[in-house]
Amino acid sequence: MSFTTEQELFWHGEFGSNYVDRNKGVDRVASNTFFFSKILSATKGVSSIIEFGSNIGLNLMALRQLKPHADLCGIEINPKAAEELRKWGGCRVIEGSILEMEIPGKWDLAFTKGVLIHINPEYLPLIYQKLYDASAKYILVAEYYNPTPVTVSYRGHSDRLFKRDFAGEMLDRYTDLALVDYGFVYRRDPNFRQDDISWFLLRKL
Repeated sequence: MSFTTEQELFWHGEFGSNYVDRNKGVDRVASNTFFFSKILSATKGVSSIIEFGSNIGLNLMALRQLKPHADLCGIEINPKAAEELRKWGGCRVIEGSILEMEIPGKWDLAFTKGVLIHINPEYLPLIYQKLYDASAKYILVAEYYNPTPVTVSYRGHSDRLFKRDFAGEMLDRYTDLALVDYGFVYRRDPNFRQDDISWFLLRKL
């Protein structure tokens, strides 16, 4: 498998595999269930969901609890994570790089959670287009937010984490998108911790 960017190689390789082992547990699924319950309460008619960068499926597992009959799909670049996702068996799994693949069909909700921050900024317009094209109704962007683009050291690695206003850039790019709701979740929440994520729910008009 060939890749275009260093960031893809990073997540496909050893670091991505080690990430799988660091990020497991029922507590994470519980926190994600709380997280997505608020977001889904602002939607209507969501029966199919695709996640760009699903890892082992902790987000999709939460969504399965909230939407037991929904058609779920996860795209994952790391082979170890993709295999874990297949073992779970609760969604369709597409293994490979988001940059390289054609997204199959349209989904009521297309989303990223902690993934755009790891994309080479040069290729963000391509990912925005794929998110937009994959969505029949809603787009969810849940990422680290910064009003202007910045690069942050990530576990001792440079050029592996980028913060910016991802949702704002999509709203500027696509005039038929509207902001439905937004929020912030905090790493020190006493009950349902997340990782200081700002989320933005967008809808196609």
